[in-house]
Order: sequence, then structure tokens, then C-alpha cells
Amino acid sequence: MTAFEAIAALLDSRAADATICPSEAARLLAGADRDWRSRMDEIHAASADLADKGAIALSWKGVPMRAPDGPYRIGRQP
Repeated sequence: MTAFEAIAALLDSRAADATICPSEAARLLAGADRDWRSRMDEIHAASADLADKGAIALSWKGVPMRAPDGPYRIGRQP
């Protein structure tokens, strides 16, 4: 599974207006080895790429973000 697939799988499993935490995608990506922290860079890079392409929306506490910087949530485009 790739970081892109992990993000997509989690978003697909949630309500249309729900968001996910990047660490959830990292945990899914890590799988059985459970070393999700080492996968966070991949998730941040995938989030930035998907946001640049307009495929996802990033936000923090309901405020839209252009790029993953500090804490953020990942959601579908409105």
C-alpha cells in the first residue's frame, strides 16, 4: 500500500464530510510493523501532493490550509 492509497482508503471509509488525521494514514501504512512514526514523512508528502492537485482538502480546526504545515486534518474537497 502507498501513502496515497492509505489516505484514500481511510477517506473512503468515512462519512463524506469527515476528516482523518495524518497519523491514521501512517498507522494504516505501517501495518504489522507498527512503526507508524517512520511513515509520517510519506504521508505528509502525499498530502502535500494531493492538496496541490486539488484531490483533497487540508484544514485545522475548520480553517482551510493550502499545504500541510503543523497539525492538520485531511478531508475530501467540498
